[in-house]
Amino acid sequence: MPLIIICGTPVSGKTSRTTELKQFFENVHNKNVEIVSEDEAIIKLGYEKNSTYLDSQKEKRVRGYLKSEVIRLIGKDNVVILDGSNYIKGYRYELYCASKASKSTQCTIYTIRNQQEAWDDNIRRIEANESKPNDNPDLNKQPYTEEVFNALTKLRFEEPNSNNRWDSPLFTVQTTSQLDLDAVYKVLFEKKPPPPNMSTQNPPLSSTNFLYEIDKVTQAISKQILDSKQLNLDIIKFPEYPGCVLEVGFIQSVNPQKLLRLRRQFLTYAKMSHSNEEANKIGRFYIQYLNKTLTD
Repeated sequence: MPLIIICGTPVSGKTSRTTELKQFFENVHNKNVEIVSEDEAIIKLGYEKNSTYLDSQKEKRVRGYLKSEVIRLIGKDNVVILDGSNYIKGYRYELYCASKASKSTQCTIYTIRNQQEAWDDNIRRIEANESKPNDNPDLNKQPYTEEVFNALTKLRFEEPNSNNRWDSPLFTVQTTSQLDLDAVYKVLFEKKPPPPNMSTQNPPLSSTNFLYEIDKVTQAISKQILDSKQLNLDIIKFPEYPGCVLEVGFIQSVNPQKLLRLRRQFLTYAKMSHSNEEANKIGRFYIQYLNKTLTD
């Protein structure tokens, strides 16, 4: 059940620490270990490593895939290790909420390394790739371009902080130092997980049909909103939901991307806050939710 989030800049030893942790939990404590690898996810999705980090949409798909894999595995009686850069603190918070909802313990391993040393090591990988055929590449040894390396090291990386509950407990380790494996084991297996609350607890009675219905209803309303926007309407009325309208301010500000984000936020909220018996009211709730964004 425990989740270990590996976090670090390029070529800082993330995968080496993942391997070390896997061997420790399997050999010393006889635990099952599942590794969710960012590098492997990029390959499975049909992307190339460097181009992925230069394309925000590809990055989002990779993060979504990784998160879904973590959620799928975290409920089992094993240790899940997410091996990746995990450089966005908001994403680490999402993972924290997922593990909290699953009543699982969690910790963060932050790998740090001198940037020049990391770049020199990356250069050696580039030279090694150029000197021999790449018929069977090692996914963990694929080099970064200078543009991507600098972006992930100097521009985008949001350093974990032990004062943030989603980064804590935090273990910071350099490439030349020893990771306190016993301490990692204790925080994962000898401490109670944080109790779930309304922001992370899933409802006990969300049937597949209920989830299908709220998805179908919100999609239909979103389509009606976008169609009305193209017609330059000042107000949108919904015959299926008497009395429910969207005002001009929302219509002018909304776009397909914003509406998709709001719909996803509402679906998460609805799964936590509404039951199967309220499926026939979801459309009205969704319209009220969209109107509320005008004042937030």
